[in-house]
Amino acid sequence: MYHNHKHANSLLVIVGMPGSGKSLIVNYLKQKGWQVIHFGEITMHELKTRGLHSNETNEQIIREELRKIHGMDAYAKLLQPEIKGALSVGPTVIDGLYSWAEYKLLRQNFKNQMHIIAIFAPRHLRYERLSYRPVRPLSSEEAELRDFAEIENLEKGGPIAMADYTIINDGSEEDLFSVIDKLLATFYSQDRETKKIMKKEVR
Repeated sequence: MYHNHKHANSLLVIVGMPGSGKSLIVNYLKQKGWQVIHFGEITMHELKTRGLHSNETNEQIIREELRKIHGMDAYAKLLQPEIKGALSVGPTVIDGLYSWAEYKLLRQNFKNQMHIIAIFAPRHLRYERLSYRPVRPLSSEEAELRDFAEIENLEKGGPIAMADYTIINDGSEEDLFSVIDKLLATFYSQDRETKKIMKKEVR
């Protein structure tokens, strides 16, 4: 378990379009001992419950159907107890935030703990990555359709636009992890300075 007190109760939310590199960052932080919340686990569970194959079409149907039933903030709402439980254990990272409503719900409940990190990669590079990923690869046509669906039906652009930090991921994995380490060090340092200022103001 990663017990560095600087990261206690911090909530990172990783956002970005498919193929941008979100899973790489989440897995990297998991190896460091962070708690991980995958919004997509709800989709996978629903597919299994209904006996449906895990593919792009079925996943999109489930995502959009759940939001019609529970609202556009469905995933954040349904996973809120799990998020609070993870934060009680230690630093937590969320993978799979999609909608603007989900962003607002998380901001409302975890504003003082939350940092939004957007991962950006050129579209041609994202599509190339998606074409050769080992699980559920997508053709360029399928990747573009998914982009359109996520932007138009799931309000995905909002959280990306409102990110606290944006990382360009067009290099190696080592480059990406180096940027993440520097970024974490920077904003946790800022957190400490803010606390010092607050203490001075209280005095």
